[in-house]
Amino acid sequence: MKSDNRRQGIMDFLVDAGAASVDDLASRFGVSRMTVHRDLDELEESGLLRKVRGGASIQPSSLFESDFRYRQKQAIGEKQRLAAAAVTMIEPGQTVIIDDGSTAGGIARYLADFRPLTVITNNLAVIQDLAGAGGINMIALGGQYSKKFHGFFGLLAEASLRSLRADVAFLSSSAIHGASAFHQDQEVVQAKRLMMTAATRKYLLVDHGKFGRSALHFLTDLKAFDAVFTGREPGPGMQDTLDAAGVSLTVVPDKD
Repeated sequence: MKSDNRRQGIMDFLVDAGAASVDDLASRFGVSRMTVHRDLDELEESGLLRKVRGGASIQPSSLFESDFRYRQKQAIGEKQRLAAAAVTMIEPGQTVIIDDGSTAGGIARYLADFRPLTVITNNLAVIQDLAGAGGINMIALGGQYSKKFHGFFGLLAEASLRSLRADVAFLSSSAIHGASAFHQDQEVVQAKRLMMTAATRKYLLVDHGKFGRSALHFLTDLKAFDAVFTGREPGPGMQDTLDAAGVSLTVVPDKD
């Protein structure tokens, strides 16, 4: 197996498993441990995984955000509930921004009932879902494509956002620490901040697992959003922190 194909195979396996040991990967792909280490070094340098003791992981940390494909498989039911609730903030005829996140991106499937709409996004999954849909005027932000985030970032995307205005923006974030949102990647943070600036109303969608996490870069205080949607009541200490900061929290519980 060629090295490029093997590295893609390693990523495909990690998307399903989340983490794997060097010994397991060596056995699975029929190569030496040294070859696996070289593959992991290459993938880590590309920002696609992080090496841990004895293996590799694509699970998030304060410095590393996981691959889009892995995130799509996490908290699926909760993310769908949040998207279905948040989309009711839209009215037909409005312009809507959707960011690169797998949580905010879930809104795309619920937009049909609110057409006509103009949708601005750097999220390739959203672009693919809505391309050619009747009643949707799609503005796809340009820029450099990130395989890891499955979206477009950089100078071109940022320049486009500075020239646009929207009624509503839906964002997600990888970490909520105290009453603030954080993210691991500075280019992602910059794009999200510009989306917030471009929109009259702003909503954050985060599954409950994001609370209590930390990441390298400060994104914004949660009170900057008109509402924060999540799927479970935060713990008493966290709820007190959010209340003291004046955060508008909307909990969308599982009805089962």
